[in-house]
Amino acid sequence: MRSVAILLLGSAMLTVAGCGGHTSNNGSNSGSNSGSIPTSGANVQPIVVNSGPLGNYADGVFTSVTICVPGTSNCQIISGVLVDTGSYGLRLLSSAVSLSLPQQTNVTGTPVAECAEFSDGVTWGPVKTADIKLASEQASAVPLQIIGDPNFSSVPSICSSKHGGPMDDLNSLDANGILGVGPFRQDCGGACTLPLAAGNPGFYYLCPSSTCTQTQQPVSQQVQNPVWLFPQDNTGVIVALPTVPPGGAPSVNGSMIFGIDTQSNNALGAAKVFTLNSSGNFTTVYPASGGKSYSSSFIDSGSNGIFFLDSTTTAIPVCGSNASGFYCPSSTQNLSATQQGANGTSNTVNFSVANAMTLFNSNNFAFNDLGGPNANTFDWGLPFFFGRNVFNAIESQPTSAGPGPFWAY
Repeated sequence: MRSVAILLLGSAMLTVAGCGGHTSNNGSNSGSNSGSIPTSGANVQPIVVNSGPLGNYADGVFTSVTICVPGTSNCQIISGVLVDTGSYGLRLLSSAVSLSLPQQTNVTGTPVAECAEFSDGVTWGPVKTADIKLASEQASAVPLQIIGDPNFSSVPSICSSKHGGPMDDLNSLDANGILGVGPFRQDCGGACTLPLAAGNPGFYYLCPSSTCTQTQQPVSQQVQNPVWLFPQDNTGVIVALPTVPPGGAPSVNGSMIFGIDTQSNNALGAAKVFTLNSSGNFTTVYPASGGKSYSSSFIDSGSNGIFFLDSTTTAIPVCGSNASGFYCPSSTQNLSATQQGANGTSNTVNFSVANAMTLFNSNNFAFNDLGGPNANTFDWGLPFFFGRNVFNAIESQPTSAGPGPFWAY
């Protein structure tokens, strides 16, 4: 069973709900695709790494999303939506949505809601339906989640007790929503279609009243990654961001390009392809020379740093209580790790980790050298994206390198 979503919102003072470091260009980094960034085209969506809707988000990459009442021109543009390649589907704060969207129900007419699990909390709310527009692409009648809907204010205890509790308003989510464009089509897949006693993780609920109970959910009615539902350019996503200097920048602009091998601006070309296992993971060996293998590694633009466990003889010190989720070395550490795809492709990536408190005390919000501890997995967060065009191929969608899921750069 794959995780419904993976998002690390840091635990530091400036809602370091995001602080991204960057894979540095010094040393060996063969296979890096750092070509020009497309800025125009029907399949190109502007993105920006900045301080977010509250002005305090470090290394969050945001975009604007247009939603419409299905089949109508009654639409709304919502800005400040986090672009997350580690989750699947669109989730919007109720406070940011002024449209009256149709509620999803089961065959008996009972409203459906979801408890989506993230690394540091959950999003609770009803599943509704909207047309979703990004660039000049549109996915029609897409199930999405509305977070913090006052009509669903009674959060089931089994949901509220998970992973830090609900992130149901702007102050707790630090964004107006999350756009999950990871390598899978839905946020749960076949696991949520199973009986509850047969391995169903219980993300979905029926809410006939203020009391909600866990339920099975058909794949087609789960919250959907909207990209695979586009009529064209539906094979994946490219996240393209420029390099960031050591110490960071106030903000940087980039592009999200839809499709892989569907237009002249999204050709896979000579990018190295790393195929994934059924959970969407690959292997990272850290340190690169003779290090430990982390088979549950992933690439995630929704994580605000490179998160890994440094267990070397000169382990990187963790910051104090104000930024305990990050590393605070006395001087910048230049490190390397080797990524290995299920197909045997490998590449050594160089990256740097600076003192997080020093970074947070600057006037910058886009960093190239932020990292933190993360046991048993290796999370290549937003730092990995700076200076690269990172391809994310969606499961079963065709490309010149075969069907997804895979990452390439």
